[in-house]
Amino acid sequence: MHRKFALVPVVFLLSLIALFAGTSAASAAGMKVRTSIGEVYVVNAKPKQQFDLFNKAGVFVKKGKADKYGSFVFHGLREAAKFTVRSGSFTKTVTTLKGSTPPPASFYKKQKLVEGLNYLEMRDGIKLAVTVRLPANKKITDGPFPTVIEYSGYQVAAPGNLLASLGKNDPLAPAQSTIIGGALLPLIGFASVSVQMRGSGCSGGHFDLFDLPTTYDGYDVIESLATQPWVKNGMVGMAGISFSGISQMFVAGTRPPHLAAIAPMSITSDLYQGTGYPGGIFNSGFALAWVQERADDAKPAPEGGQPYARALVKQGDKQCAENQRMRLQTQDVLALLSKNPYRTPKLFKYRAPDYWMSKINVPTFLVGAFNDEQTGGRFPESLGKLADNDRTWLTLQNGVHVDALGPSTVTQWFEFLKLYVADEVPVLPQEILGLSDVLYGQVASGAAALPVKQSRFADYTSPAEARAVFEKDPRVRLLMDNGASDKGLGSIGATWELAADQWPISEVQPTAFYLGSGGALATSSPGAGTAEYTSDPKARPEQTLAGSDEGAAWAGQPPYDWAPIAANKGLGWATPQLANDVVIAGTSSFDLYLKSSAKDTDLQVTLSEIRPDGQETYVQNGWLRASHRKLSPESTELSPDPTHLAQDAAPLPAGKFTLVRIPFFPVAHAFRAGSRIRVTIEAPGGDRPRWKFATLENGTTKNTISLGGAQASKLVLPVWPGATAKGTPLPAPTALRGEPNRAYVAASNGG
Repeated sequence: MHRKFALVPVVFLLSLIALFAGTSAASAAGMKVRTSIGEVYVVNAKPKQQFDLFNKAGVFVKKGKADKYGSFVFHGLREAAKFTVRSGSFTKTVTTLKGSTPPPASFYKKQKLVEGLNYLEMRDGIKLAVTVRLPANKKITDGPFPTVIEYSGYQVAAPGNLLASLGKNDPLAPAQSTIIGGALLPLIGFASVSVQMRGSGCSGGHFDLFDLPTTYDGYDVIESLATQPWVKNGMVGMAGISFSGISQMFVAGTRPPHLAAIAPMSITSDLYQGTGYPGGIFNSGFALAWVQERADDAKPAPEGGQPYARALVKQGDKQCAENQRMRLQTQDVLALLSKNPYRTPKLFKYRAPDYWMSKINVPTFLVGAFNDEQTGGRFPESLGKLADNDRTWLTLQNGVHVDALGPSTVTQWFEFLKLYVADEVPVLPQEILGLSDVLYGQVASGAAALPVKQSRFADYTSPAEARAVFEKDPRVRLLMDNGASDKGLGSIGATWELAADQWPISEVQPTAFYLGSGGALATSSPGAGTAEYTSDPKARPEQTLAGSDEGAAWAGQPPYDWAPIAANKGLGWATPQLANDVVIAGTSSFDLYLKSSAKDTDLQVTLSEIRPDGQETYVQNGWLRASHRKLSPESTELSPDPTHLAQDAAPLPAGKFTLVRIPFFPVAHAFRAGSRIRVTIEAPGGDRPRWKFATLENGTTKNTISLGGAQASKLVLPVWPGATAKGTPLPAPTALRGEPNRAYVAASNGG
């Protein structure tokens, strides 16, 4: 099973459960020991054969036992280090590979790829399934072609025709989540190379989410492709949304010499904080379901795994069958989670996209949504790491996971790929312009959309001239009020936008709003007081789209159930009606002086807009487990940065107020004159379509907030002085994509 655009995400699952299943994978004689980046492999051993691993000094390191296919992997070893594997009289000394030391150029030159399904060898001997798709009505000898990779663990390398399979049950069709490589790129004149991550589909190896071998596989694919005579200029681009968007951040961070540019969409920046453990609280909804799907994909074919792998093995594809032999070499996800509820550096350092971002040095075009129901909205916190790359363009908007492909961004995305990968003047084919309604109806659950516009460069004759104009574009576009166009409520496309030179936006000013009695939210600190609530996660529905189809969030009018705060189960504070528009852009902080009846408590805060018509629109969330309140030195007034390290965790002191700073995910939003800014706090849950929280709350914890005096709690917003909504009207209550609406109901404290 795969989600249509299901993400990414997530995390912690460095390895996934590989459940038992028989396979027809071919057997081979003779035990072998191979190495990868920080790993030692044993293959072709006898089932249950025991091994011992020793380091260079002869010190015992680990032991292992071959699975029923004769495979075993020693994980988490030092790179470029000597190890010895012993099993009875068998002894073999090997050296692990180092990611930053690639193979010689001759390794890449020896491999040849043709149209259709290929098996491409990586530096450690693992072979990946790679499907080459050419522009429409072209054959390989018509090249060279501008070439773009889509790199994913979804069913991406399935060799079937995605467009021809729509509405059909074709096991050889790529997943709809890989539509960029599976359909769009060939339609706009690119050769598309769909690369299947190791341990999934017909690729060899074992699946270990964004481990170093997987990251450097991307490097090896790019360098191999660059040697192909049908690849234009010997340079390769990367594109994709969600899983294949996130993978680009890792691969580009390795700096392949022949990578031309990347165009990631709908990414996450940190597998722990961004999607897996928001605020240190396990996401037991989407994140857990996504991980289980990856576990299912990792099972050996033909009894399990992805549909195309099952089909090809049954059809006699010997390489695909051979590539199933290491599929049982994964870790128990439940044990992994229970042992690692913190952001353990050993597990998450190299699996965080933001670790690699500062290393990216190629042109980058990135699109994402603040309200992404799958990957989440934390990713903009890491975008400052791209600041040193002066050829970076960021487009951020309210909306959902698929909106990165929307009409307000897709033409500029196309221009970017044509200018920086193809070195051609961008001209969108008429077929694409005419298919836009069908495209959005298919990928966005029938939502209407603004029309896709032709490139502004269509009449240019020189790509260099067009590039010079493109490079004058704002480095940051904030698409505002996505969903409020005249195409209908919730239609895809923004009605206006703001521009900036960088992210974080230098113009914004931290602006404090203090929590007062009666639910008041004001710019001056009130007198001393307190407010109390009972933290009860069962007081509201867990999700705003519980039980709905997985694509319901992408519709023009999702059936949201955004329930108000239950009596005494949360607190709210709201400003008076605003005299002028207030535009915020960035991360906010909720600085809370908290006293709890429990040693630890889970906190959810929500920012919203109370409209003049009595309706309330969701804006953004933040979460924190109070014991994770220790902040890193990188924290700022607007952006508290919890370390989430086990050694920094501490219970709340009994009977006294403690400062707890809760980060909101970033957002850009225009609060209109006449509206009120509202902030609420309660137990986790009830605000997100697909996320759930494995909260420690059981409905008995009493949390007390200090309101003023020496311990004044406050909301700090990133206000952009002088910015306005440019005279655009307040959207209809249910117009904004990704932002549920409800009738405003005051909390028990009056706010």
